[in-house]
Amino acid sequence: MSKKTSKKVELRLGSWISLLVVILSVGLLNGCTSAKKLVYFQGVTAQDDTVSIQETFIPTIRKGDVLSVQVSSLNAEASAYFNPVSMADASVASAAANPLARTIGYAVADDGTIKLPLIGQLSVIGLTNAKAGDLITSKLRNYLKEPTVNVRNLNFRISVLGEVSRPALFTIPNEQITLPEALGLAGDLTIYGRRDNILIIREEGGKRVFKRLNLTQRDAFKSPYYSLHPNDVVYVEPGKARVTSVDRAYQLAPIITGVLSLIAIIATRR
Repeated sequence: MSKKTSKKVELRLGSWISLLVVILSVGLLNGCTSAKKLVYFQGVTAQDDTVSIQETFIPTIRKGDVLSVQVSSLNAEASAYFNPVSMADASVASAAANPLARTIGYAVADDGTIKLPLIGQLSVIGLTNAKAGDLITSKLRNYLKEPTVNVRNLNFRISVLGEVSRPALFTIPNEQITLPEALGLAGDLTIYGRRDNILIIREEGGKRVFKRLNLTQRDAFKSPYYSLHPNDVVYVEPGKARVTSVDRAYQLAPIITGVLSLIAIIATRR
């Protein structure tokens, strides 16, 4: 083979290697996370603006819920009869030793009722906690002087899974929480989490409903899934960057690209 032919072969080889390097580089760039994909609530203009939101979700009592019913009145001793187990009496030490110590309450039966001392069965299904408290208060006037009742749902829980810093099952004490607040409890999304495709799984009418929200857009505020319901599951899907971070081929790609680049340089300079 003549020197001229050999030089052409080397140049052609160098060109093919350079093309391969470009292809690998483009593939790696496609696997990287764009900064724009990490920004929440984008859109509109640089000026201040407003976005309409859904009305605040107020949960109602459902069968299977566990209700804390705390009764007080002008006669503390008489009130204590209706609080056979007071959550306030559970010490911090006992609560740490037994996490269930603070979850004692009245379970809502399949027929939608709870059973209280002296009062007996009361139908509370479909009521808000405030309405249930009013109902119990009206019944207690036969036994207590100026009673007040505080009803809380001990079963309001949200699961946050996927690409977040602290995936867990969270109990919500105030019974109202939005999607960003739930993600905040979980330590926010990792850099690999997809903010544009967050999945909400909710039980409605005996069925599981799957809804996806895009938190990079302000339209998320308008969604009925922006406010979370009891037992909602929030799943944050991993993006391509997470896949490439654990893919062995992508881990070796920079090394391969560097070697091929060096070969291409040597081949074209000979």
